[in-house]
Amino acid sequence: MFNSNLPESDLLKTVLEPLLEDFQYWFGRSRTLFESETIPFLKDEQQADILMRVTQAQKEVSTTQTLLKLTGGQVGVETSMLMTWHQLVTECWQVRMRLRSDKSV
Repeated sequence: MFNSNLPESDLLKTVLEPLLEDFQYWFGRSRTLFESETIPFLKDEQQADILMRVTQAQKEVSTTQTLLKLTGGQVGVETSMLMTWHQLVTECWQVRMRLRSDKSV
C-alpha cells in the first residue's frame, strides 16, 4: 500500500516511474519479437501494423519518462494514454502466447 501522506508529486513518481519502466520493458520485448520473427498467423500487414504501434508507443513512453524527470515528477499521464499502452501490451502478450502455443504443438 502507498503512503497517503506522500506529496502528490512523490506519489506520482512512486507509481508512474515503475509503470513506465514496465511499459518500456514489454514494448522492447515485443519489438524484438516482431522485428526478428515471422508470425505465421499474422498477415504481413498485421505484423507491420503492430510493430509500428509498438515503436510509436515506445517513443511516447520515452517522452513521458523524459518529461517526468525534467519536471521532477510534476507531469502526469492521461488515463486514456495509459489504457492505450496497456491494451497494446496485452495484445502483444496474446500474440506471444499463441505463438508459443502453436510451436509446442
